[in-house]
Amino acid sequence: MTLIILAHPAFEKSIANKTIIEELQRSKLDLEIRNLHELYPDFKIDPKAEQEFLVRHDTVLFQYPFYWYNMPAILKQWFDVVFEHQFAFGSKGDKLKGKNFLASFTVGGKEKDYTLLEKHHFRVHEFCKNLEQTSYFAQMNFIDPVYSFRTSQADGYTHEEIKSTAKAHAEKLINQLGEI
Repeated sequence: MTLIILAHPAFEKSIANKTIIEELQRSKLDLEIRNLHELYPDFKIDPKAEQEFLVRHDTVLFQYPFYWYNMPAILKQWFDVVFEHQFAFGSKGDKLKGKNFLASFTVGGKEKDYTLLEKHHFRVHEFCKNLEQTSYFAQMNFIDPVYSFRTSQADGYTHEEIKSTAKAHAEKLINQLGEI
């Protein structure tokens, strides 16, 4: 069973992330979704409740838009509060050991912009080292992130282009989750 930690500050307005979640829900996968902004609009995350959900699932999928080369603030807050000492790490912190860790996110711009000589200077994968280290530190199985470019109307992409990209993204996730 897969737990989806959804962290989108404006999910109802989203095209890409909303389409990805809708496609995942239509799949035959056994999923449970935790929409952090819906659950914790005040950012006061209940660590014990979240830990109970984590313990019950074999795979954790983090779904979010790529913001300022990282995750949205609520997801960072979630990690800070939920991945506690003696739960996710420490001498007795083995509650997540062996569980799968998969980040899935959307990137508004073009892939070519995320190269050494372009405006963002780094490939997107290079911004994921914190995810990989968090996974390893919690003794989880890190799975390479799934991400898609060209998912923002602000970057000039149409509703139809974004939806098409998001559907292809969801298909990758469905296949990946089906293989785990």
